[in-house]
Amino acid sequence: RFSYIILKMPKVIAVINQKGGVGKTTTVVNLAAGLSLLSKKILIIDLDPQGNATSGLGINKESLDLTTYDLLIGREKINNIIKQIKIADNKKIYICPATAELAGADIELHDVEHRENILKNNIDFEEIKDFDFVIIDCPPSLSLLSINALSASNAILVPIQCEFYAMEGLVQLNKTIGLVKERINENLDIEGFVLTMFDSRNNICKTVVNEVKKFFGDQVMKTIIPKNVKLAESPSFGKCIFNYDKFCLGSKSYMELSKELIVNNGGTYIEKITW
Repeated sequence: RFSYIILKMPKVIAVINQKGGVGKTTTVVNLAAGLSLLSKKILIIDLDPQGNATSGLGINKESLDLTTYDLLIGREKINNIIKQIKIADNKKIYICPATAELAGADIELHDVEHRENILKNNIDFEEIKDFDFVIIDCPPSLSLLSINALSASNAILVPIQCEFYAMEGLVQLNKTIGLVKERINENLDIEGFVLTMFDSRNNICKTVVNEVKKFFGDQVMKTIIPKNVKLAESPSFGKCIFNYDKFCLGSKSYMELSKELIVNNGGTYIEKITW
């Protein structure tokens, strides 16, 4: 008679869109915070050399001794790099931070064997097994860093800004995802497309929503993130939206997106937010 131990694996989601300014990092930070407030243990891996997820959570990048760069080049284990950030309701987010030093990784790792799997190979499962979700913030390009994120992930979440050029680049992204599934990671799924910066007063926004839903169907997340001044302001204060203004429309929307993500993955959440 054999006995089997079923190990809990975290869901690894790459938040990606090679088009800049679509609310990608805003989604990473505030989705992570919302999931944490719903009693999920969350790790962000900042894989963007701009390090906006890092500074957006109040980390002084100049004070960092270890970053995602050290993980990629195999200099340090992820547990020694992770920083803990306290947010509202005594919850925590964990982040593997990034600085501009990460930009050099594209060049340094270019001739390394199996370079597309470096991130995946350098993350020890034992070190991340206690997390419910690992969210990777990708750079706004289809670079080696982005390919590494797709290789290491179970799924991708694509923020789409509600503006005229919303669909631009998505065809190329779809081709890249197809190639990654075919050659590198056959288990990569699409978690969903999330519409961001929606302005109900703008007819173009409404048109984009309809077009995206027509094109991607059920893959579009039900929650739409509005254009919200508080969401734009919060990173400059080094705070997630729930710490900056928990009552604003942006905060409510990211909480709904967090719930939707949990339910879509067959999970349940504990909502005991005291603020």
